[in-house]
Amino acid sequence: MIDLRSDTLTKPTESMRAAMARAEVGDDVYGEDPTVLDLEEHVAGLLGHEAALFTPTGSMANVLAVRALVEPGQEVLCEASAHIARAELGAHGAISGVTMRTWLHPRGQLDLDVVEHMLAPDMGPFFVRTAAVSVENTHNFAGGTVLPMSDLRDLRELADGAGIAVHVDGARLWNAHVATGTPLAEYGAVADTMAVCLSKGLGAPVGSLMVGSADAIVEARVRRKRMGGGMRQVGILAAAGRHALDHHMDRLADDHEHAALLAEACGVDPAGVDTNIVVVPHDDASGFVARAAEAGVRVSAVGPRTVRLVTHLGVDRAAAEKAAAVLAGL
Repeated sequence: MIDLRSDTLTKPTESMRAAMARAEVGDDVYGEDPTVLDLEEHVAGLLGHEAALFTPTGSMANVLAVRALVEPGQEVLCEASAHIARAELGAHGAISGVTMRTWLHPRGQLDLDVVEHMLAPDMGPFFVRTAAVSVENTHNFAGGTVLPMSDLRDLRELADGAGIAVHVDGARLWNAHVATGTPLAEYGAVADTMAVCLSKGLGAPVGSLMVGSADAIVEARVRRKRMGGGMRQVGILAAAGRHALDHHMDRLADDHEHAALLAEACGVDPAGVDTNIVVVPHDDASGFVARAAEAGVRVSAVGPRTVRLVTHLGVDRAAAEKAAAVLAGL
């Protein structure tokens, strides 16, 4: 079975398991796990920020990062199909008391004119105050699309002028970096906080990080514990993430090539596939998913007329070509 449902389905390689087995550990709630501390320092440095905090999930990293910028009763603006709005089960409202307003873009992109008109940083006691704008790079439900660096810089300038903050949900930022060659620190420079994931394209079994200022991370560490995210000898997992960053970054280009191959097989223009996610329109998504599974390829329905394919570490070129042949036949 070739599984293209998500890049979260990867399993640790043998070399990653070896790195996990030899990891030096300590109690991370006490701040004493050396492998976690090394990972946090390394990721913060890659993105040009002061500090980072290891979390078990990307959703937790996003909740902590947005809460660092947005007080209860304030709002964050984001695109309508953003992960923080669609796929985190209302956590930002339920846990942090944060509200959202959204703009709509078919490829998950910034519409700076619309965002500028939506901003309400200080409109008195009758309106919710806009405290931050969140963008997703790459954008999951828009098909792994990359946000242009020029748009992100323009957003930073707009936010600075309005006195609001910027959060970047960079769960797949590594894919954007590899696809465009944009240095990670340039992406980091547009953001006040970020969330990056290790357990998608990079292939680690668990883990994300919130990235931001040292003060923001101090507060987030308290909130992480309050949310049940205080972990003990978690260096075993952090070692997998560090191994992934050191050894699995460049190979993301292979996933991008395989996604283009699958797109063409499904009648989707490969030029519109920026990274490792292919969105395929189909009149009967659930039926297509069932038929594909019967033929040995797992894909997912993300809407009644939308199928999603995601390439990853567990799908090599031969598997991608086989899957392409199956899907083209269907």
